[in-house]
Amino acid sequence: MLNRRKFFKTTGALALGSLLLPACADGTTSKAETTEAAESAAGPSAASPATDLAVGLQLYTVREQLDQDLKGTLQKIADIGYKDLESAAGMKGHYYGMKPQEFASLVEGMGMKLRSSHVLLGTQLPEEAPLPPEFLTLTNGMQQLVDMAAESGQAFLTCAYMFPSEHKTLDQYRRAIELFNKAGEACKKAGLGFAYHNHDFEFETLEGQRPYDLILAQTDKDLVQMELDLYWATKSGNDPVALFEKYPGRFPMWHVKDMDTTEKKFFTEVGNGSIDFKRIFDKAELAGMKYYFVEQDQTPGNPMDSIATSYQNLTKILG
Repeated sequence: MLNRRKFFKTTGALALGSLLLPACADGTTSKAETTEAAESAAGPSAASPATDLAVGLQLYTVREQLDQDLKGTLQKIADIGYKDLESAAGMKGHYYGMKPQEFASLVEGMGMKLRSSHVLLGTQLPEEAPLPPEFLTLTNGMQQLVDMAAESGQAFLTCAYMFPSEHKTLDQYRRAIELFNKAGEACKKAGLGFAYHNHDFEFETLEGQRPYDLILAQTDKDLVQMELDLYWATKSGNDPVALFEKYPGRFPMWHVKDMDTTEKKFFTEVGNGSIDFKRIFDKAELAGMKYYFVEQDQTPGNPMDSIATSYQNLTKILG
């Protein structure tokens, strides 16, 4: 499997299937939502027990299958039991080449709901991700992304990732934070929420400060929320529960991703690794969690088998 940097260099602008990387592709530590619309934007009450919330899937996990057979793959996901979805751009672009409302209607017809979609900052170096000019990012087409998200009826628009060149200094983080606040304001006006999804590098000390704390401190809590990736937070040496206690209510979305017990601490199916999800889910109300999405960046075999295993294990853990 190609790591992130090699992937972008070898596939270039044709590789929209994985441009919205929710996580580092190689698993190594980087250095270092009328009534329906209102329900979608607000989501279920944050006080709802986690076991009452629908199990979601980040579609990046089955990116290749979606590019090959969109409708067939989505139906298989629904058949497993997943109810909530978070999208990433596919080979045909945002919403997998469909109009936002068309894609949302497609998944709703299968008994699922689109809750969030991943987008990029858009200030990376060309060699990191040679995006075609028409590809929308927060820097190049923020309002269009917000309008599309509103059209789909989803609850959140989420910044997926910052490339290495985008987070070398605290000043770069401050510029990103300013953009996040603007995106959050635009989303709020459209009846959406805006969130930032972490990896591990945000927890590394930079210029004497931890960037993750800076993001939380300098973003408007009424405009910018966090999508906590449980794997990356844990792998970076941080306790998700401790983050909930320090920043209560700031984590309406989670990526539920497990970490194996090998020295590499690689991705594995939820329930097959070392993360104590029951302990974390017990603090869902404290976190303000509304949606959670299973994700596995790489799988040992067919991703459909892995997401089925994760679903089965997770429902047992929460049951």
